[in-house]
Amino acid sequence: MANILSNLRAPEGSTTGKKRLGRGVGSGLGKTSGRGQKGQYARTGRSKPHFEGGQTPMHRRLPKRGFTHEGVEVELVSLEALEKYFDVGAKVDHAALVEKGLISRTCEAYKLLGNGEVKKAIHYVGKASKGAAKALEAAGGTITV
Repeated sequence: MANILSNLRAPEGSTTGKKRLGRGVGSGLGKTSGRGQKGQYARTGRSKPHFEGGQTPMHRRLPKRGFTHEGVEVELVSLEALEKYFDVGAKVDHAALVEKGLISRTCEAYKLLGNGEVKKAIHYVGKASKGAAKALEAAGGTITV
């Protein structure tokens, strides 16, 4: 019977009751409620996280290093995608790639990478890796940067 879910209970002594603070001198936790006399830790509303008692905090003492990159995010297009979505002789530019859903409408820069194979002569307008350019030109296509 003890292994039925409705009869399960925590083992005896594993849980303790809540401390009842400020309930008279006889309770042992009356008057100051276990906080001692005066001082920072006797007060309500403890100090801020990372506060170091008025000393200059660690995050201000240490030097700031490196830089933050705020450059243009380049979206990538593969040769495989060109082969799949475009016909022979198609002109592939920003508008065409957005229409097919290969890059986002707000994309500022895109680049063709040599993933996969291309067998169609496609006219690509934009940046391309050396391998992608070679593969596209071998298939009879052109690249305009």
